[in-house]
Amino acid sequence: MKLRGQTFIVTGASRGIGEALALALAKAGANLVIGARNPTALEFVRERVRELGVRCEAVAGNVAEAAVAEGLVRAALELGHFTGFIHNAGVLNAGPLTYELIESQYDEIMDSNVKGGYQLARFAYPHLIRQPGSIAVFLGSGVAEHNISGMGIYAIAKAAEEHLARQLATEALEVTCFIYRPGIVETEMQRQLREAQGGGSEVLQPLFRGYKAQGRVLTPEQSARALVRILEGEPRKYHGKIATHTDA
Repeated sequence: MKLRGQTFIVTGASRGIGEALALALAKAGANLVIGARNPTALEFVRERVRELGVRCEAVAGNVAEAAVAEGLVRAALELGHFTGFIHNAGVLNAGPLTYELIESQYDEIMDSNVKGGYQLARFAYPHLIRQPGSIAVFLGSGVAEHNISGMGIYAIAKAAEEHLARQLATEALEVTCFIYRPGIVETEMQRQLREAQGGGSEVLQPLFRGYKAQGRVLTPEQSARALVRILEGEPRKYHGKIATHTDA
């Protein structure tokens, strides 16, 4: 797939995997619209992307809100050659057991991972189904298939987000839609898991500290480059399926 000159939306782009994805796509020649809730951090990433010689616009806000999702799509259309999106935004809130999690934390997890993906698809798909070679990628997680104390609602959200991607793949064959599981990546989420508090801490701390000690943790740049290589190759073979960093 040709990325140069195409425009992509990347959510959750102010840090971690999202920031690394924005930079990796820019190095491949793609123009970008980046989104995140922190406007200061987002502006910093936008300037780094522009330094790579591509066009980049930033839309700050919660992608679970219709106005923000619509703004991301509108900005991508204004840049031209709107080819797709990568929904990377997500909140974990690790540590509390399911019944310990307060309602605002629950809403934050479900909104960022699931509702945000729905809102983005709602505004992007009417345009993408008319664009040959269009792409929609949802960041999934292996935890969607497991029950781990202290990250239950996140696992439920990821399972729902992955199902959303498969549903879109079924309903709109024109858009190549797949799930990307980025691996165990050194992000704020990983640090949160290693330092988890609450009823799940006795499970989470040794598990994720063990991954770090075993050298199993990727950098955001490694995981991002893997997804870009998948996009540059034959992404259609993953339509409705799961791709991982090892597939690159």
